[in-house]
Amino acid sequence: MLNEKRIVVVGGGAAGIFGAIAAAAANPDAVVTVFEKGKSFLSKVKISGGGRCNVTHACFEPRELAKHYPRGGKALLGPFHRFQVEDTVAWFEERGVELKTEKDGRMFPVTDDSLTIMEALLGECRSLGVTLSKGTEVTAIEPLEEGGFDLTLSGAEEENFRCDKLLIATGGPTGGRLQDLLADLGHRVKAPVPSLFTFNVALEWLRELSGLSVPDVTTAVAGTKLRERGPVLITHWGVSGPGILKLSAWGARELHACAYTFDLQLDWLAALSRGDVESALADRRREAPAKMVANWPVQPIPQRLWEQFLVQAGIAGSTRWAELPKAQERALIEVIKNDRLPVTGKSTNKEEFVTCGGVNLSEVNFKTMESRLVPGLHFAGETLDIDGVTGGFNFQAAWTTGWIAGQAMTEN
Repeated sequence: MLNEKRIVVVGGGAAGIFGAIAAAAANPDAVVTVFEKGKSFLSKVKISGGGRCNVTHACFEPRELAKHYPRGGKALLGPFHRFQVEDTVAWFEERGVELKTEKDGRMFPVTDDSLTIMEALLGECRSLGVTLSKGTEVTAIEPLEEGGFDLTLSGAEEENFRCDKLLIATGGPTGGRLQDLLADLGHRVKAPVPSLFTFNVALEWLRELSGLSVPDVTTAVAGTKLRERGPVLITHWGVSGPGILKLSAWGARELHACAYTFDLQLDWLAALSRGDVESALADRRREAPAKMVANWPVQPIPQRLWEQFLVQAGIAGSTRWAELPKAQERALIEVIKNDRLPVTGKSTNKEEFVTCGGVNLSEVNFKTMESRLVPGLHFAGETLDIDGVTGGFNFQAAWTTGWIAGQAMTEN
């Protein structure tokens, strides 16, 4: 018989629940309890991916996978060699949940319903005997000389709870009382700031094009080295889409420092060089000189966005290709390849809300996810200063760190 341990997980999100499952599976004699201060478990899993749950990303090489984390990628390289995407896929498939891969690499349950993922996780908790306690907040943590912890609880029937091992997996932002508790234990916690957000652009013409998207755009923050590439969606408040969300993730702290006020540079035809665009316009001039410029956009630029480009370049809507002056052609190419939009703020992308910040990674042993300062204290998920770009990478970090922490807590 394995040694009986009392294991507590603080936080009922993806990392916490997966950590509890891993612990209970590794030691059936362990008494595993999850305390969640909110009203429900896996709330972020439920809303992610528009209610479909972007479980992970089809990136099966650990070194490549680690490149998708603006913060924490290097630290995750070792853990990804122990539990990575193929392990996540196998875990769910073994429990009857088949995943599918979309064109952009995102992986979802074939049901397109996040409840499928929630039921698999919570069902596993029930079958393993994990105790789930919601509406319960841990308000104090006292390490014991003989090992283990005394916890003070708020919202539960009992005010105190003793455990041998403790996993903090409260997600982000790690702030308020919990940040104070970790500081009391000697841990440095980097202040959380938003990551994965959309940009506000107060231009009337842009709002009028809400709903249009361009599939391959290079996005950049003027005056910095921040640059990304991907689809861009025009919204009623500005711009969104993977090309924007990835840029916000890599620039989370830099953009926070400038109060989210900057010039956004856009190359609307990332796949084409300036020379390619010049050739495309020359072909139009040669093949259909009598045709109006406004009626023949360079694909895949949508028609209405193309018409706005002509306005920005000073080209009248009635201009024909044969009549297009070289100066205006050059102005059009500049708009296409180096457009600038004034960003005046951000909006939270509610489905993928992620923060940059958390427990300093140098204070954690990533072989066990255990604190280097407090024996028996472990971390997982966004409680750590780890965050990924959009596309299922944050959930993969949660599964990986939760699994490693859960396994480690049953040892010794």
